[in-house]
Amino acid sequence: MIELRSASLADAGELARIHAGVWRHTYRDLAPEAAIRLLNEDRRRAFWVTLLQDPGPDTALIVATWDGAVAGFALGGPSTEAAFGGRPEVKYLYVDRAHARQGIGRRLLTALGAELFARGATGVGLGVVIGNDPAIAFYEAMGGRLHGRYVDPGPIWRSENLLYVWDDPACLLGRDAEAG
Repeated sequence: MIELRSASLADAGELARIHAGVWRHTYRDLAPEAAIRLLNEDRRRAFWVTLLQDPGPDTALIVATWDGAVAGFALGGPSTEAAFGGRPEVKYLYVDRAHARQGIGRRLLTALGAELFARGATGVGLGVVIGNDPAIAFYEAMGGRLHGRYVDPGPIWRSENLLYVWDDPACLLGRDAEAG
């Protein structure tokens, strides 16, 4: 039922819907109200249209579909944060709440990690907002190792983040085989 593929410009609306909906639900008690209000579906759609028109050679964007409908996505590429130590960053990993706990997040993270390692990465990093306990538990279950902390300056909200890394591809890439 779950299929993974590269994203296309035609996916922008669904990516925006999932991105805004999951973000608002996840951060409703963590982010300032102004950020919740401003990071809406229209703003997310503009972001995705721009990115999908010219993703750049170092960007990887994978979409998961469930019976043909977009159910989640993962975006990775170069990090701009020094805390990542040159590792590429998993910038977004979102699964539509209607498809949560179906293995989509695991499949997306594993596939994105495989893509980044195949491109020559010697490690992969991911920032998670402090207080997002379900995501922290997921990344730890996926073999992520706590590496440090950093402040994401964000365009609207400066969030305190934990940095999880996978420096051994087997720690991340073996997860798909274990579950499936």
